[in-house]
Amino acid sequence: MRAQATEFLRALRLYRAPAATGADEAPQDPADAPLALRRAARRISGTLHTYLPVLDADWSEEMRPELAWLSGTLALEHAHAARLDRLLRALHRLSGTPAEVPEPAHPAARRPAAAPAGPATATLPAPPGRGLTVGAAKAAALLDRRLTLARTRAHSTALQALGSSRFHAVADKVALLASEVPLRPGAATADLRPLAGAAADRLADAVAALPPFTGGHPYHAEALAHGLSPDPVPHPQDAPWHQVRLLLRLRRYAHEVVAGHGTPGDGGRAASEALDRHRDAAEAAAEAAQAARTPRIAPATAYALGVLHADQRHEVEAARYAFRHDWRQHPGVPR
Repeated sequence: MRAQATEFLRALRLYRAPAATGADEAPQDPADAPLALRRAARRISGTLHTYLPVLDADWSEEMRPELAWLSGTLALEHAHAARLDRLLRALHRLSGTPAEVPEPAHPAARRPAAAPAGPATATLPAPPGRGLTVGAAKAAALLDRRLTLARTRAHSTALQALGSSRFHAVADKVALLASEVPLRPGAATADLRPLAGAAADRLADAVAALPPFTGGHPYHAEALAHGLSPDPVPHPQDAPWHQVRLLLRLRRYAHEVVAGHGTPGDGGRAASEALDRHRDAAEAAAEAAQAARTPRIAPATAYALGVLHADQRHEVEAARYAFRHDWRQHPGVPR
């Protein structure tokens, strides 16, 4: 936690004074600061969650909601930018037109590199005909307007948050954490392995509770049909998978504490990457469905958005297949 608090303060220094880098430090882009702040806040929060029994109760209860607020606020702009990139590239792929994805308006929203395709990644074939090509262009314009507006609002919200008294209070607490972790009496000599083991058990239980999987290949038609529900709320099948993704991350953080900061797990990160793709595809599908409900859009636009929604739900099923495949190979391995 002290190491992550130091990373938090380093990112905060970069954000406030981007030119103040030491002679022995490589120049850094100030646009990276919000993402670095979010990453450090998330790791502190995750470690706090697992090792709560050995930490000061009052301090922990104050920090947990504040770290969650900060991490969530700083994540929105990047998420909107990545979602727009994913949807536009999928539209171009489905319609067979060259990809012309606009750059984000704000440097902090730069897109991450595309995730490597897993062994089970598959997509729906592009339906032929000029209808999808025409509709795809209009659908792309609609998605660009919607998500660019959302990204701009998220950027403004993040700037307001970073200038607020609430954020300064969080930063002050993290600064104290960098020098001393507030432990309960006697916690300095406590064995942390049982707490890390409990995190692993919670993950294993959540994986075991996932809906039964009957598909023998990435394209699981029955599950895909259920995933095409017209209900505008997030699909109920997705929630337990998102929970597994969270618990997998908490398990990795817990392992780092007992094995040494930065110590990798015994296996690869394929399961974690599959769940990241699952989250991205599920949220992209929901965005396509919401855009299709825009009043008075052309039928060709609605059709293209429907095809896009089905394509992303197919990606959801492919990611689930990839996760289960890796989990069978490396069950419970910290990643």
